[in-house]
Amino acid sequence: MDRGAVGMTHENGSWTREVQVVNPLGIHARPAGKICQTAGRFTSQIFLETEAGAVDAKSILDILTLAAPRGTRVCIRAHGPDAQEAVEAVAQLFVDRFGEE
Repeated sequence: MDRGAVGMTHENGSWTREVQVVNPLGIHARPAGKICQTAGRFTSQIFLETEAGAVDAKSILDILTLAAPRGTRVCIRAHGPDAQEAVEAVAQLFVDRFGEE
């Protein structure tokens, strides 16, 4: 596995990629802000999905409601004209551990 990321798939017009939260503190305010900022650069709709449900990746408050600690599996899903690039950019944050460590 690529430091927490699994290959990307395309189905029914949506691009998805599964990642795992690997940084020790999970998704707290700083990583949530990075996700929101990165997602905001794209026109596509972008969602983060866990067992707890799906949230808008462009909303920092929605992301924080995931309460995703280390080890949580997250599916990044995007639909729109730049969906593939959006999924890749958000997934890279997870791979890079949000710049922590």
